[in-house]
Amino acid sequence: MGVRFLFLTLIFGILFGLLGLNLFRLQILKRDYYFNKVQARNEALTQLRMRRGQISFTDRYENRVNVASNKDRPVIYASPKEVADIQKTAEALSPILNLPVQELKDDMDDPRSSFHMVAEKVTPDQLDAIQNLNLKGIYQDQKQYRFYPFENVGAQMLGFVGLNKDTANPKGLYGVEKYYNDALADERDIQLTIDRILQPQAEEIISKLVTDHKAESGNIIIEEPRTGKILAIAAYPNFNPNNYKDYPIKDFINSATQLVYEPGSVFKPLTMAAGIDAGLITPSSTYTDYGRVTINGKTITNWDHKAYGSGTTMTKVIERSINTGAVFVMQKIGRKIFYDYLKLFGLGAKTGVDLPDEVNGSLKNLERQNAQDVDYATAAYGQGTSVTPLQMINAFSVFANGGLLMRPYVNAASGPFVVRRVVSEDTAKKVVEMMRSAVTKGGVAVIPQFNIAGKTGTALIPDFVRGGYLPDDFIHTFIGMAPASNPKFVILIKLEKPQAGKELAALTVVPAFRELATSVLNYLNVAPDNPSPSENNNH
Repeated sequence: MGVRFLFLTLIFGILFGLLGLNLFRLQILKRDYYFNKVQARNEALTQLRMRRGQISFTDRYENRVNVASNKDRPVIYASPKEVADIQKTAEALSPILNLPVQELKDDMDDPRSSFHMVAEKVTPDQLDAIQNLNLKGIYQDQKQYRFYPFENVGAQMLGFVGLNKDTANPKGLYGVEKYYNDALADERDIQLTIDRILQPQAEEIISKLVTDHKAESGNIIIEEPRTGKILAIAAYPNFNPNNYKDYPIKDFINSATQLVYEPGSVFKPLTMAAGIDAGLITPSSTYTDYGRVTINGKTITNWDHKAYGSGTTMTKVIERSINTGAVFVMQKIGRKIFYDYLKLFGLGAKTGVDLPDEVNGSLKNLERQNAQDVDYATAAYGQGTSVTPLQMINAFSVFANGGLLMRPYVNAASGPFVVRRVVSEDTAKKVVEMMRSAVTKGGVAVIPQFNIAGKTGTALIPDFVRGGYLPDDFIHTFIGMAPASNPKFVILIKLEKPQAGKELAALTVVPAFRELATSVLNYLNVAPDNPSPSENNNH
């Protein structure tokens, strides 16, 4: 019994001795090694993991598709604290990663650092080759990155994430990614109002339009007028947010909300609405058009240099886009009423859309102390004031929804919201009818079995160097709605500086509208409001 006890005591003594030795080795001799290893791993987890909510488009059936999500890709990183021989490690990695030895040395030449990214987007062959080297302080892992599966589709609106000077963690730098960064960083998903079917169609049409007409750029917006819901917002040129570093910064700008332009004759329905709603004109009111009018010593002419004579109705002013007719209305209602209605339509102020860095547009030409009557006269037909495309389509939605200004939105959870009433329901209907007549008389935007309402604009572009306007460059806009009896959508198409067919918007953006509107009507399964095609020719 005594011998057995002594034997067991000896065995336990040896075991405890070995355990103590191992603890000494781990805690004292290799303390720094394991500490560095854990520190490197913790920092790697921080740097490699992106926890961010997903962004999705939807469709009329509420089917979602992710357009911004998180995806893993293999990476190689170093823990400089653990790298035994920087020179040899760099020389071993260089031929595998196709990176200069000196660059690799510089990356690892910080003995205080626990983490440094060596290579991203590593191939399986490279991973195998590096693993076989068994290099101390060199690790493999998966890094999460933001992935946009539809690439260029909706790029300016979606934006992207990246690093900036304020944080070491990726954050939204443009678009929805920026506006809703806090929610997304908190791993909350965002469902957008953007339609997964209509957005790519809009992208394709504006891309082709810009290319075919050798234009500088272009925009398409589709808005649901009764809610303010944005169904599509496309721009060209665009970019691929997966590779945003390959593009100039100007391509990141959302021109629908961040750039302004003088809209031209597409503005005239707003002038007419002010006059009708104020009770000072009707669609059938007449004036005598002499083809020109002189104000403050400056002569305004009609775009076609024609004079339409006596008995020219306000409806005809919209049908033929007569500049002097818009001036007549503005003079009839007066400067104050005209300006007040422009403010009611939301001009000169942000729409409140949930996208970052929206600009105001400008009515400063009318607001300055020495503003002249001619400034108001030119504003009546859309020159001398500046707007964003979103401001213009939102103003037209007022007509489409019976007189209400809605706040446009892209996050399905943030709307709808009524800002205010702008004009009466009766005024809105009368303006829509005037625009329907313009489309019917013009013929270009007509869609069989549907009443279409809309207005073109061929606008001059200011010359900020020499003053005045550029002689040979224009901006084409068409804003249309369908069906005119109860509009389900409003579409804006804008083309900047077309060089082919640049004279008239009717030859560029209007055919594109007809193509897109036909597709939207079919997609939304909208019932015809003019089932007899011949009716289009009877008004």
